[in-house]
Amino acid sequence: MSATFPRFGIWALVHGSRAALQDPDEPYDASWARNRALVLEAERLGYDSVLVAQHTINPHDGERDQLEAWTASAALAALTSRIEIIAAIKPYLYHPVVLAKMAQQIEHISGGRFAVNLVNAWNRPELERAGIGFDDHDARYAYGREWITVVDSLLRGERTTFDGQHFHVDDYVLRPADPFRARPRIYVGGESEPARQLVADKGDVWFINGQPLDDVKRLIADVSARARPTHPVPLAPLNFGLSAFVISRETDEAAGRHLSHLFELATKDASVRQRQQANTDPKAVMFQTFAQTPRVGSNGGTAAGLVGSHDTVAQRIAAFHRAGIELFMLQFQPFEADMRTFAEEVIPRVRALLAR
Repeated sequence: MSATFPRFGIWALVHGSRAALQDPDEPYDASWARNRALVLEAERLGYDSVLVAQHTINPHDGERDQLEAWTASAALAALTSRIEIIAAIKPYLYHPVVLAKMAQQIEHISGGRFAVNLVNAWNRPELERAGIGFDDHDARYAYGREWITVVDSLLRGERTTFDGQHFHVDDYVLRPADPFRARPRIYVGGESEPARQLVADKGDVWFINGQPLDDVKRLIADVSARARPTHPVPLAPLNFGLSAFVISRETDEAAGRHLSHLFELATKDASVRQRQQANTDPKAVMFQTFAQTPRVGSNGGTAAGLVGSHDTVAQRIAAFHRAGIELFMLQFQPFEADMRTFAEEVIPRVRALLAR
């Protein structure tokens, strides 16, 4: 059962605008300065989390700017006081011992507000051009399973020995241990069968990509029915997060006009999207799902249906929450202005609906 009220988070703008890259009302800007200001304002407005996606090169256009996730997350941890900092990680880019130590340090900097989001990569050039290689879909998840097993143990302050196909760790322990909790929270993304089993076995929160309510209900039912491990450490019941692009206006008609405007702007990015599609692993379920529904925004975007009047959007969020979504990870465009509107107009409505 989900908590009384949901949590709300935002996507950091690590590679600029989420819906359309050529928007005169939101010039492309993935700078540290913008993201710093964005996250500080989100915290002030009452948002609970920020997700900092990890890319070493921009997945849309390699010539455009790209914020680095882990250095930015460490800085955000020092600058903020309440908001949860979630840093995404692609296991092939960092050895688990090194990454666990970095995560442990950011946990200390934040005072116990840090989280790791495990993603198993879909953008081929990022790994291939670095000489790392890009394994088959299921092989990447097998690698990620070993990787997170080592990281989990080290984050718990355990003396860790692991002998697997990919990693061999001998009597390793990290200090100082986490003084705030057992370890930072672990989020897991992906909707394939290996991803579902991985989050059931290792995760605390499953990030679901934006899609209609009935589809989300089926995903939650599937993963909720899977047994959670009790050894070596019992895991708490799994929570669920949803990515969504929000367009909330005074009326449904006004929201629909803005959606049409973003669709029109997005047509200017056709060549960029074609390059992205060519670089994407065709076995990634996320992109198979996206192809079924016209949308704007990443990770499902407007496919979740959070487009409409403030009342309409609040009602749909309440329905998702009643179905089990505990955290809504949100995108907007124009981001700063619509983030403020959502905090002022929608969040109070959601709480009023759920308090009845």
